[in-house]
Amino acid sequence: MGKSTHFSGQPLYSQIIKLLDKSEILRISSEQGTERYVKSFDAWTHLLVMLYAVIMRFDSLREITASLQAEACKLRHLGIFKMTSRSTLADGNKRRSEAVFEAVYRDLYAKHHHLLSSDSRLCTRKNEPKWMKRLKIIDSTTITLFSNLLFKGVGRHPKTGKKKGGIKVHSIIQANEGVPSDIRFTSAATNDSFMLLPATLNRGDIIAMDRAYIDYAKFQQMTERGVVYVTKMKKNLQYTIEEDVMCQTPEGVMQVRVQRVTFRKELKGGSGTVHHARIVTYVDVQKRKLISLLTNDMTSDPLEIMDIYHKRWAIELLFKQIKQNFPLKYFYGESANAIKIQIWITLIANLLITLVKNKIKRPWSFSGLATMIRILLMSYVSIQSFFELPHRDWDRLITQVKAPPEEL
Repeated sequence: MGKSTHFSGQPLYSQIIKLLDKSEILRISSEQGTERYVKSFDAWTHLLVMLYAVIMRFDSLREITASLQAEACKLRHLGIFKMTSRSTLADGNKRRSEAVFEAVYRDLYAKHHHLLSSDSRLCTRKNEPKWMKRLKIIDSTTITLFSNLLFKGVGRHPKTGKKKGGIKVHSIIQANEGVPSDIRFTSAATNDSFMLLPATLNRGDIIAMDRAYIDYAKFQQMTERGVVYVTKMKKNLQYTIEEDVMCQTPEGVMQVRVQRVTFRKELKGGSGTVHHARIVTYVDVQKRKLISLLTNDMTSDPLEIMDIYHKRWAIELLFKQIKQNFPLKYFYGESANAIKIQIWITLIANLLITLVKNKIKRPWSFSGLATMIRILLMSYVSIQSFFELPHRDWDRLITQVKAPPEEL
């Protein structure tokens, strides 16, 4: 068949990491003081090796080093000039601060987040609501660990009674971007509401969240700052009903119920919080139950409030995407620093693949694209050419097979 029409002089992995700035990464590492006494395993090499491991979904240091040895002749294209041993990688994950990779993620997001807003997973640009650009979604996901010593977990194993550890990843995403814009790590035992910081929000922002974030004092601060929130009601909330309106179908079936309510919370010393809000209740046909939403938006159409809350599901899809496509069941180190490094590298890999996905016109699912990148990571194929027309080589082969033989 001859040379592939997708041939490139650089491995696919080398093309992906062009989105990263080597000099900036080394500068960040130097400022953090993690380049002292380093001979060859600098922050750039550390990032490339860990990123390679995460994309390839390796489960151990042995798999990483063995695979690198098999690809030794291609490592110069990546800027790796010395083979990394297991002990070197283990020491790097233990000693180099995870803050370096946090800064790398935030810098990468800051430079390229404008390319993410065209992502069509949530909605098409033509049908996108006006409030979509102002909508932020906040939630957390827990990554289970085998040890309870580093990060305290919640609950116990139903059979053994042992308590597993867990690290909770608190995330905020812009609804029209689909990747975390802000991340914080805590133990699994930490309450989610600590991530809700009204002082960091701007007038006009809309926040969608689940009921774990309910806090009257913070909700009142958000109202005073001109920030709209939409969340799900808890069953045990106590409030005073000021107004109650119900819309019904001609058959007498409830469509939506809107209540204006007042929450009062008394604190020690005689002070307290008074918060005015609105409860929108509707029928979830699929689940066959009533859903009640709480919001401080007193004027918008109830259908719009419902639509805002439905967009919250995007962050659940993001957590599912990350856990399904990257190795977060096995960690390459036992220290808290090593675990956080692996999570930051996973977030960087997720962001890089998302950016690649947005540059390609051909529709790919994230899982499909991640799988093909994993298969072709060290192959000399053009990332743009192959993922736009993956069938081109096959079509050419079929044409050659069907062509009539030349006459002598």
